[in-house]
Amino acid sequence: MSVLICGSLAYDTIMVFPERFKDHILPEKVHILNVSFLVPEMRRQFGGVAGNIAYNLKMLGGDPYPMATVGDDFGPYQRRLESLGISTRYIRHLEGEFTPQAFITTDVDDNQITAFHPGAMQESQLNKVENADGVTLGIVAPDGREAMLQHSRDFERLGIPHIFDPGQAMTLFDGNDLRAFIHQANWLVANDYEFQLIRERTGMDKEEVAAQLEALIITRGGDGSTLITSAGEQLIETVKPTAVLDPTGCGDAFRSGLIYGLLNNLDLVTGCRIGSVMGALKVAVQGPQNHVHTLDEIVGRFKDTFGYSFIG
Repeated sequence: MSVLICGSLAYDTIMVFPERFKDHILPEKVHILNVSFLVPEMRRQFGGVAGNIAYNLKMLGGDPYPMATVGDDFGPYQRRLESLGISTRYIRHLEGEFTPQAFITTDVDDNQITAFHPGAMQESQLNKVENADGVTLGIVAPDGREAMLQHSRDFERLGIPHIFDPGQAMTLFDGNDLRAFIHQANWLVANDYEFQLIRERTGMDKEEVAAQLEALIITRGGDGSTLITSAGEQLIETVKPTAVLDPTGCGDAFRSGLIYGLLNNLDLVTGCRIGSVMGALKVAVQGPQNHVHTLDEIVGRFKDTFGYSFIG
């Protein structure tokens, strides 16, 4: 059983400004803003939602197939995926384009200034769900607008159950778009801010949204998540991390646990709890793909927290 992960593969360049932005930006001069920040600390990381989900799912022993468009600079990322045993079969290289990349500058108060270059992602609708073989589950994660609309329609048309994960792409869609996604998808995962936008744009509350899905899952970071089905609501507990260093990619780690549960016919509560474990493991490490754990370690952390094992 395999999952097709439709979303971005990206490089994240993270720079640290060892002062405060507010001390260098004059509010009365923002109309003529011209500021330069010296950033002596910089790191480049592998990211993008498809890459992050695939990385975590592979750690769980899953079989992920990321589907994305990338540019001429993708070589190092491709070698990394291949070294991890993650398929690059459905990753399309577009000549003359850059791989999507985010440039993030953070100050000592954890404020961020981000610039995102979509690059090859602007043509991700060139990837077709019907070209993927043997897929039993899909996820439509943040990607190009047309690609997300197309991939959700195609999953439904082909009878492949899928998750809708709007994430950072929420701003691309109006109420009609979001109502279509909800109608086509089987599960919806969003954080509390994203779901507030869904409510405002669709005019539907969480009960109305959940009634059209097998489950609605609203995540709240360190406050856990809520699983909403026709049977009602259930709080999914958090897992205490060993450290809190970087929340980047925690949502993607959570989604990998949910996907693992769906692929292995586990109940939704258990799938979400696996997601909580994966998020706790990720937040303790800088970067979205730098935590390394064996399946036995993950199972042990799950059992210590929830009192049972998700592997028979």
